[in-house]
Amino acid sequence: MYLYGASGHAKVILDILKDQNIPIHGLFDDNPLIHELQGIEVINNKETPLDAPLIISIGDNELRARLSKELNVEFGIAIHSSAVISESCTIGHGTVVMQGCIIQAESLIGNHVIINTGASVDHENIVADFVHISPHVTLCGNVKVGEGTHIGASAVVIPNLTIGKWCTIGAGAVVIRNVPDYSTVVGNPGKTILNAKGVLQNLNSRL
Repeated sequence: MYLYGASGHAKVILDILKDQNIPIHGLFDDNPLIHELQGIEVINNKETPLDAPLIISIGDNELRARLSKELNVEFGIAIHSSAVISESCTIGHGTVVMQGCIIQAESLIGNHVIINTGASVDHENIVADFVHISPHVTLCGNVKVGEGTHIGASAVVIPNLTIGKWCTIGAGAVVIRNVPDYSTVVGNPGKTILNAKGVLQNLNSRL
């Protein structure tokens, strides 16, 4: 496996690959000042031919999405052995499932998704491409999360809700209503502080 991105996120993925005894062929990064990570050479030329799949090891959803379209390579998957994943789940290419995650029956996880440490994704969830589910997030049953959305650490989403694309859900938020595209939600209960048109909302009003 190759990784594209040589920072903190890559360190965690390296641990996952080592846990699964997947050979690490090399790292790529655009920063010419980075030459190695954990003793592994960092390659600064992304045109280098690859002889193994690659994972984009970058936490930023927009950057991960852009690179996925620029890189004409085969993408791999990294799943830590401590993750508990139903056999009826589908997990797309480029996706990383970290230590202690649980993904329940018939959930559909898209491409280049991050399911971070200890997150819980319950039955029949749909998590679209380029989403980042942060550590210890809880998605209850039948939740839909749109493309590129970032759900902050320890946030909770109650069942049967839809969160739109390219949203930001703040750390610790409790989402109790559907969230439109491009919205920012914080607090318990969750309140929209930035709506789809980029307009700041009254913090005293709920979603």
